[in-house]
Amino acid sequence: MPEMPEVQGLVDFLQERLTGLEITRASVANIAALKTYDPPIDAMVGTTISGATRHGKFIDLSTSGPHLVFHLAKAGWLRFYEQLPQTLIKPGKTPIALRIALSDGSGFDLTEAGTKKSLAYYVVRDPQDVPGVARLGPDPLDPSFSRDTLAGLLAGRRTQIKGVLRDQATIAGVGNAYSDEILHAAKMSPYALAATLADDDIDRLYAAMQATIAEAIAEASGKPPAELKDAKRRGMQVHGRRGETCPVCGDTVRSVFFADNSLEYCATCQTGGKVLADRRLSRLLK
Repeated sequence: MPEMPEVQGLVDFLQERLTGLEITRASVANIAALKTYDPPIDAMVGTTISGATRHGKFIDLSTSGPHLVFHLAKAGWLRFYEQLPQTLIKPGKTPIALRIALSDGSGFDLTEAGTKKSLAYYVVRDPQDVPGVARLGPDPLDPSFSRDTLAGLLAGRRTQIKGVLRDQATIAGVGNAYSDEILHAAKMSPYALAATLADDDIDRLYAAMQATIAEAIAEASGKPPAELKDAKRRGMQVHGRRGETCPVCGDTVRSVFFADNSLEYCATCQTGGKVLADRRLSRLLK
């Protein structure tokens, strides 16, 4: 799933490449992914793109008319073309959800792999009209997001810290992959309860969050969309590296599997050597 660093990389690319161009065509290929009807999708045709920004993991393409806001979900992506293909899109028989044509001949597709479709796009007058945007918590990249901000978000929450970091209503933009990376950098168990973290735990977590996100943003900076996924994979220390060697201590990276995803961690670095059982068993291996 694209998370904050990759989404920010896409936003930076779109801001630089698309600002000032006119939208000449908007072709809906997956009507189920379009979550709004007023304004209609055709209201974007003839408008000029004025910029791109990010709200958590949502991308907001602003125009002289409405906003196009989209969330790439687990298997979605943006594919950019310097010269947009002229082939006819057949709804229901393509991974393309939306195609946008631009006045210089370029354009982009929103695509989604697999059969479980959850990519979503919205045409709105105000980004806050998108329910997922309106629910977002504070963004770690906001200059006002301090160590005390994080402490306040964790206070009284008897929820595992992995879940807190992934909760978009609590902290915007961090997902499954970077929560693994942040917790590994903080040397913290994903099962630690947020409310029980001591001051020094919160200090480590805040520092790990800021450093991990900053490094990932730097890695994504300046890269076109086609290169962002590989950049993300290269930067991972534990996420997606089950069975590989932890680069910090040399232990084996392990996984805990859930219904539709998994978490990765290092037992030596994060859990005092204890191997976590499958979360569905709701206990530690003894």
